[in-house]
Amino acid sequence: MEQAMKDFFLFLSKNKTLNSAAKKWGLRFGASRFVSGQTIAEAISAVRKLNQQGLVCTLDHLGEFVFSVEEANESADYCIKTLEAIHQSGVDCNLSLKMTSLGLDISRELCMNNMRRILDSAKKNGNIFVRIDMEDYAHNHVTMEILNELLQEYDNVGTVIQAYLYKAADDIDSLKDKKVNFRLVKGAYKESPEVAYPNKPDVDENYKKIIKQHLLNGGYAAVATHDDNIIDFVKKLEKEHNIPRTQFEFQMLYGIRTQSQIDLAREGYKMRVYVPYGNDWYGYFMRRLAESPANVKFVLKGMFTK
Repeated sequence: MEQAMKDFFLFLSKNKTLNSAAKKWGLRFGASRFVSGQTIAEAISAVRKLNQQGLVCTLDHLGEFVFSVEEANESADYCIKTLEAIHQSGVDCNLSLKMTSLGLDISRELCMNNMRRILDSAKKNGNIFVRIDMEDYAHNHVTMEILNELLQEYDNVGTVIQAYLYKAADDIDSLKDKKVNFRLVKGAYKESPEVAYPNKPDVDENYKKIIKQHLLNGGYAAVATHDDNIIDFVKKLEKEHNIPRTQFEFQMLYGIRTQSQIDLAREGYKMRVYVPYGNDWYGYFMRRLAESPANVKFVLKGMFTK
């Protein structure tokens, strides 16, 4: 039943008609729990409040299904405006982005031009770190290629490694000499068993494997998880291998396990909150519902108690 629900919401996340309609709805149906707002000002306000609780952040301007050069350039412009707002406001925050929203599916050259514009702006505005979010498997190889190319020019860029992919450990090792800042996640897309572990216990074991691998390689690890078992595993690694806390951080999503986020920060760990914003929130929201029945219950409760 749980898997069927997950598949259902992942299927809905790719529905372009519903995605277009959602832009007109505003943050309804419980989406405001997981999305900080629709404007940069609302997002910066949310980040400032989180900073006051001892949490650092990364902002993500939500955007999917870009079909034109104009839309891709507008998305890049919005990323640059976000970087400027982060710098001007003085909040402690990085930027996360998806390259499909920058035109990757239209042309690689368009995407690279937009990435360079964004990374140049990030440099100019206080050398803000920019995270390239990893998308589905169809975009995995080209994302790793582009990252490798950008690392020849920039030191403020990294990406995401998904533990459910068989190739995760090889991807980490392919760049181990560059000490890349990787966000390490389990993975949230529906993939074929030809490329990804179909069973959760195998994903969990591979997740632990790549966390240890990357940390012992000397790379910076952003461990993005809400799983207490994984958090405890990282804490044990820290002690067993004398890993400095400056070499890793924990990351969680905005609106999920907020007290746990504060508790980790109080323990002295860097705790970064992934803060999405924008009017193109539909696909992101559907993936959050797919991840957890508890998220669905929260949304249903909100819909019927208003």
